Amino acid sequence: MSFKKDLKLLVKPYYLINIFLSVSYIISKRFPIICNYIFAQDDCELDGRETEILFFLMIVIMIRTRKTGSVTMINYLTSSFVYTKAANLILWFYADVRMGILFAFIFILCGLVLPEPTYQGPENVIYLRGANGLQEELQRDTRVVWLVAFYTAWNPACVTFAPIFSELSAEYALENFKFGKVDIGRYPDAAAKYHISDASTSKQLPTLILFKDGKEAERRPYADNKGKLVKFLFSLDNVKAAFDLNNIYSDCKKHPIKRKERKSLKAE
Repeated sequence: MSFKKDLKLLVKPYYLINIFLSVSYIISKRFPIICNYIFAQDDCELDGRETEILFFLMIVIMIRTRKTGSVTMINYLTSSFVYTKAANLILWFYADVRMGILFAFIFILCGLVLPEPTYQGPENVIYLRGANGLQEELQRDTRVVWLVAFYTAWNPACVTFAPIFSELSAEYALENFKFGKVDIGRYPDAAAKYHISDASTSKQLPTLILFKDGKEAERRPYADNKGKLVKFLFSLDNVKAAFDLNNIYSDCKKHPIKRKERKSLKAE
């Protein structure tokens, strides 16, 4: 997603309200008029404990966003909202229990009525039912190349990657080059068959596997010779380069699947 697209998304209520909640305590403390009204004090400065909490928050956000592979402004904001709002909740309770309860109520209410906006663009993705569903599709016609994403609905990195995979499918999908998704949280048999961990601390989510001739040809992330997982950043350009999508698309387009013409049956 481009920077201009990110800016357009920022005007949506979900992002505006969450940004406000994320900086609510700092704004209340740094603006004398608001500070005097809420805290009834003349010295509107952050004390040592509040500064420590904010510095700790910055460190956590930097670590977590790197792990989730956040590469755009929207990705950084989305992955940091939980931590910033949690830090603000602690700060409000630290300052005033009543304000903490009010902030917690607003926090929960916004989570219920303002879900994160989902990808609304075009996609050409086939959702597969576990290992058996995938195997059936692979064996149905081995001439078809498949790029399959293994994911879970609750993993932040998978949520971040979802619109990227949809964009790729809309750009590259052909009759003989298909894009599929398998929810290994719902179908653990697929995770077991393709050796993908679905644990909360797993570094294999999401996993992309390219299938050619009905067999696995490439995957990301992958394990090196020592069995150590090689980290992969799931950006649009990285996926295109790692799986050589441009050449696969060109080759599939030059060699389309020729369907045999079916002769109509005569009525008896």
